[in-house]
Amino acid sequence: MTGPRKRRSVNRLVFGMVVLVVIVGALLVDAYAGAAFQPDHTAGAGRRSTVPETVTKGGPVIDTRNGQLRTYRLPVKTIALTFDDGPDPWWTPRVMEVLRRHGVHATFFVLGARAARHPGIVADLARDGHEIGVHSFTHPHLERLPRWQRELEYSQAQLAVVRATGRKSALLRLPYTSGPGAVDDARWGLVREAGELGYLTVMADTDSQDWRGAGADAIVRAATPQGDWGSVVVMHDAGGDRAETVAALDRFIPLMRSRGYTFTTVSEGLTRAFGGQRVVVDTPATLVDRHRSLALVTAVSLAGWVVAALGVLLLVVGVLTIARTAALFLLAGRHARRRRAADWRWGPPVELPVSVIVPAYNEKEGIEAAVRSLAGGDHPGGIEVVVVDDGSTDDTAALVAALGLPNVRVARVPNGGKPNALNVGVELASHDIVVMVDGDTVFERDAVRHLVQPFADPFVGAVAGNVKVGNRRSVVARWQHIEYVIGFNLDRRLYDVLRCMPTIPGAIGAFRREAVLDIGGISHDTLAEDTDATMALCRAGWRVVYEERARAWTEVPTTLRQLWLQRYRWSYGTMQAMWKHRRSLVQRGPSGRFGRLGLPFVALFGIALPLLAPVVDILFVYGLFQPSRLVTTGLWLAMFAMQVLTAVVAFRLDKEKLRPLWVLPLQQFVYRQLMYLVLIQSFGTALTGARLRWHKLHRAGSAGTGMTGGAPAGAGRTGGPVGAGPARSATGRHYRAPATRR
Repeated sequence: MTGPRKRRSVNRLVFGMVVLVVIVGALLVDAYAGAAFQPDHTAGAGRRSTVPETVTKGGPVIDTRNGQLRTYRLPVKTIALTFDDGPDPWWTPRVMEVLRRHGVHATFFVLGARAARHPGIVADLARDGHEIGVHSFTHPHLERLPRWQRELEYSQAQLAVVRATGRKSALLRLPYTSGPGAVDDARWGLVREAGELGYLTVMADTDSQDWRGAGADAIVRAATPQGDWGSVVVMHDAGGDRAETVAALDRFIPLMRSRGYTFTTVSEGLTRAFGGQRVVVDTPATLVDRHRSLALVTAVSLAGWVVAALGVLLLVVGVLTIARTAALFLLAGRHARRRRAADWRWGPPVELPVSVIVPAYNEKEGIEAAVRSLAGGDHPGGIEVVVVDDGSTDDTAALVAALGLPNVRVARVPNGGKPNALNVGVELASHDIVVMVDGDTVFERDAVRHLVQPFADPFVGAVAGNVKVGNRRSVVARWQHIEYVIGFNLDRRLYDVLRCMPTIPGAIGAFRREAVLDIGGISHDTLAEDTDATMALCRAGWRVVYEERARAWTEVPTTLRQLWLQRYRWSYGTMQAMWKHRRSLVQRGPSGRFGRLGLPFVALFGIALPLLAPVVDILFVYGLFQPSRLVTTGLWLAMFAMQVLTAVVAFRLDKEKLRPLWVLPLQQFVYRQLMYLVLIQSFGTALTGARLRWHKLHRAGSAGTGMTGGAPAGAGRTGGPVGAGPARSATGRHYRAPATRR
């Protein structure tokens, strides 16, 4: 890969990484901004060995700025209503409505994370004449954090206030604090530190205890000051259902006024205490502060949108997964029961002679075993094997010729790609039924015989066989084994029942010559020639079926790089084929039926669902840092259990052992993410219209090592567990592009 092609590949990779970083970053921001906290009342007081008596017995407003210590109380018969933990998009406006109706201004100590999400509500508070104070960004236990993180909590909350109001507030209420009497050594350190940062610490004289949920009457009683003392009263406008708070507030204000109390903000109360000397608790924000606040609020908002979008995608994934599982259980089960019925027959036995076409390009590792297995099949009508050597540069053709098998012949052609080799084979074939096989595939002895039986039905134009994995010792191969049994063989049963089969595997497929000629032969238009041809057959009105008894063994990639290259081309080729046949969506007849049934199935379950499936894992990890972690874990386990159940059903229907399923959990976190990235890259390539070159995958000639029975001479047996193979050609991915298409 050189020049512009390499740059495009790098650009797509960089773009994918940027998208991933944005998503992860958004989740981290949202997790941080949405951190859960407990109500203030849950914190108890510790030791007070260093706390001055001036603080513990002083007023609720503590000023430690400029290295000095002063405490202040409000004048008698004066109440400063304060609200913590907001803003809340539902309850804060209702609190504002009560205050507006009674003509009262209050002080709202906002959380930066909430203010960043709802800056409009904070702006409305300021416009109504209410005072805004800082209550940290995420409401943590500040004494447990290092100083730099505490300062970050204050500064981020301040920026959220700046974004909403254009001003910086000097009022601070520390989380998990109430009155001055509860200040211990740890909190005293926080108060002094706040003064060094320029903040005036505001506590409370009276706690309304609206967090108890004891009713409006109890809230009114708890909020009522003792005697005629002035009081800073704390309530909450967020953090749960605040209906009782709103109801109590509507009664508390006229009740206190009837007793001669007046209501004010904290700063106005201090101004009265100082004999009219104005106390300034906010200042205009600088241009730098405004820019920083814009960046913060944008980040939090973007994170919220990303999480909301992922939530919608999660819903889509859930619906698709349930729909696919239900369809598979109903239709695949129906297919299996019908085929295994004692009276099931395709029709009269098909004993016509068969031509097997083997396109081969540099297949010396496995070509001998493949040809022996084909030539030694037990089909009673006889088998002709035509090996089309597509310009191989190794000894592929010579090795086949040296076998000296009477029913095998070799045709050498210049390299023109797999579709060209297949078309040459069709021309050279002596019989009307042709089987197309990859050069690294080993057939079981009865595979050809079973594969051609559906042609007893004159409407059947092609038959998809059952591909098995021969080399499944590595974890990567086992992952493919699981995926193919569930994702391909089980799907083929569904597609067979619905009569909209989208792909005949290149490793084992049978065709009527008439049907192949009817669609103009195998096309070069896409990189998934098998899918392209199958879709064309369906659109032409031919029935395409699945014969599970016709089994062939192939070799799958054993490294992640080889797997990536193979799947990249498969995914891109499938997208090409879907785009090529898109007009079937609006056509009538067989073409329209396939377009409105088969294409949506492939789009939803072959592309959309695998592409979106990692959302489940992403939100699972994200949910572990949220209060609802148990619910999140339960939902993920339910989704995983559904996949396990599907896997068990698929393995049973395919008569497979369940032992390989032990790698299924690891597959969820590694293999699925790889397939996700492959689809992303393929989709990007499809959007840009870039062309891909063929990649030669390394083969070891181990396709037949997993065969458990019915193996032909020379095809090797190990008695290993039966596996499943790829949905389309493996060897075909070895071909170089024809010279005219480079």
